[in-house]
Amino acid sequence: MFTRIDHVGIAVRDLEASVEFYTTTFGLTVAGRETNDAQGVREAMLYVGAVPSGGFAAGAPGGASYVQLLEPLADDTPVGKFLATRGEGVHHVGYGVDDVAQALAELGEQGIRLVDERPRHGSLGASIAFLHPKSVGGVLTELVQAARG
Repeated sequence: MFTRIDHVGIAVRDLEASVEFYTTTFGLTVAGRETNDAQGVREAMLYVGAVPSGGFAAGAPGGASYVQLLEPLADDTPVGKFLATRGEGVHHVGYGVDDVAQALAELGEQGIRLVDERPRHGSLGASIAFLHPKSVGGVLTELVQAARG
């Protein structure tokens, strides 16, 4: 079902300072930035590895790999609450799938608890959905169907 690790989501207090740290320290490249009001975050997707000549999504089989930095828009958002209780750090892991709706249906049939019943808008035009951490060994898990090219 999983085609790759799409990204690791990291909760941060200061998006700009964190982008500067990751680009300067690790040599990552900003693939995109956006504000997602529905999820209550400002975010930056940072490409892991050299940017391929064919563009960001051309990197690995099934798509590129990223670090996603997430700054909450408010304290009462999911990432804001995460920061208040756990501090900065890994928030979730995103796995690539070929068809997020199909993956949700299959996982639901297996008894996996779903946060999302259907796909929604994600970073860089992807379709995404989350699985509840209580069904996945304590890890908030995101399914990511990359935008078609």
